[in-house]
Amino acid sequence: MLRVASIFSQILHEIPRTTFESLVDKHRAERFTKGFFCWTQLVAMIFSHLARADSLREICHGLATTSGKLVHLGVGSSPCRSTLSYANAHRPAALFEELFYATLERFRQVGHLGHHKPFRFKNKLLSLDSTTVTLCLALFPWASYQRTKGGVKLHVLLNGDDYVPEYVVMSEARKADLRVAQELKLPKDSIIVMDRAYIDFGMLERWTMSGVYWVTRSKTNLEFFVHESRNVPKVGGILRDEIVVRMVELISSGERFRQYIRRIVVKGDEPGEEITLLTNHMSFGATTISRIYRHRWAIEVFFRTLKQNLKIKTFVGTSENALRIQIWTALLTLLVLKWLHHLSSAGWSISNLAYLLRMNLFTYRDLKEWLANPLATPALLPGPVQEEFHFSDS
Repeated sequence: MLRVASIFSQILHEIPRTTFESLVDKHRAERFTKGFFCWTQLVAMIFSHLARADSLREICHGLATTSGKLVHLGVGSSPCRSTLSYANAHRPAALFEELFYATLERFRQVGHLGHHKPFRFKNKLLSLDSTTVTLCLALFPWASYQRTKGGVKLHVLLNGDDYVPEYVVMSEARKADLRVAQELKLPKDSIIVMDRAYIDFGMLERWTMSGVYWVTRSKTNLEFFVHESRNVPKVGGILRDEIVVRMVELISSGERFRQYIRRIVVKGDEPGEEITLLTNHMSFGATTISRIYRHRWAIEVFFRTLKQNLKIKTFVGTSENALRIQIWTALLTLLVLKWLHHLSSAGWSISNLAYLLRMNLFTYRDLKEWLANPLATPALLPGPVQEEFHFSDS
């Protein structure tokens, strides 16, 4: 079936336009607009990620060469470089942040992201980690990180059901991961898995009192008293399963109490390697706890997918606001890629899908048919038909 709109246009239809316009009004983002609307800015930034445009010139000229196909995107004409640059520097980045969460909620409600259940328990599984985006200090002096480097840090809480962030916090690169974790509000009965950089027993105790379960890797310098030793299964590489005790002193009152923690020692991937895990979940099997911690690798895959397929290593603006807009639109574009990957039956990875999509953004194909077989020969456009004239002899 031939479409009257491009693949790019069909993708943009899934972004809630009415919600976007209400957010524009909320943030008063078009107060001094003179013909360049926020929707055009959004389309330009999503195009930069999908087409992997490295500069404002590539974004604007790439859209300008589409020969009238912009009208189906809700855009009158291609923006100028100076106009797009000014908008990225001055329009509120919070507009695109809220659009990301609104789109995420909509995609989850309609099942656009799929649903993966790696475990049989009903608890919500969350992974917590951060990644640093390195910046050139000469171009981004406001993001000073080291003597010769700049950077910002993305703190991500990843949902284990669809591998999409529950929420993202952007901070300066020097901010400690633990400071962000202490501000999190986690749902009751959820299980949060994290690396040992997040070990703070005061915070972990507060989570325990709030009904939140946690799994982490132990540091090497921690000392515990063994309270109970449990039987270990014969499979799963479990070496020890123990209930250990740590004495905790409350800073506010000076009182001391016992903190009971479960310690599980498992075989590592290298010969002779042992990995010590800590958790407050006392009922799950030791092999299940081990598998939960291994599931933390999903957030590393998320960071790699984000950096390899979207434009968050090179930026088209040097102000903090422009950088935030580019990162939030990158996360929004990743939602689109996740949705397309869920719809596709071709078995492509997200990287291959992003590459093929880049080559076919303005192709007039039915989106679902293209996702089913991206390499199929498209239908021929019907040519003009000239009717024959029949002249009578009279």
